[in-house]
Amino acid sequence: MCPCKICYRVTNTIGYERYHVFYGGEEEERKANYTDMVNKYYDLVTSFYEFGWGESFHFAPRWKGESLKESIKRHEHFLALQLGLKPGHKVLDVGCGIGGPLREIARFSSTLVTGINNNEYQITRGKELNSIAGVEKTCNFVKADFMKMPFPDSTFDAVYAIEATCHAPDAYGCYKEIYRVLKPGQYFAAYEWCMTDSFDPNNSEHQKIKAEIEIGDGLPDIRLTGQCLEALKQAGFEIIWEKDLAVGSPLPWYLPLDTSHFSLSSFRLTSVGRFITRNMVKGLEFVGLAPKGSQRVQDFLEKAAEGLVEGGRKEIFTPMYFFLARKPLSERQ
Repeated sequence: MCPCKICYRVTNTIGYERYHVFYGGEEEERKANYTDMVNKYYDLVTSFYEFGWGESFHFAPRWKGESLKESIKRHEHFLALQLGLKPGHKVLDVGCGIGGPLREIARFSSTLVTGINNNEYQITRGKELNSIAGVEKTCNFVKADFMKMPFPDSTFDAVYAIEATCHAPDAYGCYKEIYRVLKPGQYFAAYEWCMTDSFDPNNSEHQKIKAEIEIGDGLPDIRLTGQCLEALKQAGFEIIWEKDLAVGSPLPWYLPLDTSHFSLSSFRLTSVGRFITRNMVKGLEFVGLAPKGSQRVQDFLEKAAEGLVEGGRKEIFTPMYFFLARKPLSERQ
């Protein structure tokens, strides 16, 4: 293992942790340094995510008898259908990760999808996967901050974000930039990570769960659903409809992370699978085949999983607050 890579992993882990509540960090510092914090986070966790989750790093409502992979694809297809995508449309994926949803939606709707992402490692990996899938002509990546996008006004026929704009330090600023690059009369749809109306900021247990999710998932702050809606309206969007899709899901969205649940189809995410992974990472780090700091990354991802499951059980957190919003044909509309 190259010494510089070991130092990079250790430095990144420490650098990331210092932003969060458990390590004395403040919300305002996280918001002011969101680019550095989010990049450090995804440099650390992308390989873990892909190993455990596949190419699409998101949750989904799930039917009984449906596999995790099937539910994730259906969740992506639902978004494409809500946007009314047509062959040849130019679509933007805001905060695209390594491009799992991007590739799926492009193939499903015969559209041209551009993913914007500010993390170099994820873009490099995404391009490799595009090549493997043979979608280089319809899918591409742009490295940029989605708070300051390098696209002209009214570029895209549709915009979507899947559990990504929760990383924005300012929802209004993020949505306003999306509004700018979207063509008039067209739609923006998203799945947002939010605290629900059941969240009590004066409840210490609720605050602990919120903090666990924030450190484990690279978030400056988790907004309430109402704050997202208000920011959309302030940015100029008209709300077509919105709903927390976690409500009424036949199987809970957090089931893959629940250690009391066992599944062969998502074995790596079960308690047994996570135990094996944890010890494998520990062993690989000990013999120098995994970078120093890998075990600490595994530990804070485990902490995030605990927070997500508890947040889901208590119904104070949702990773799938859905909204469909439209940019008016004119500013007066």
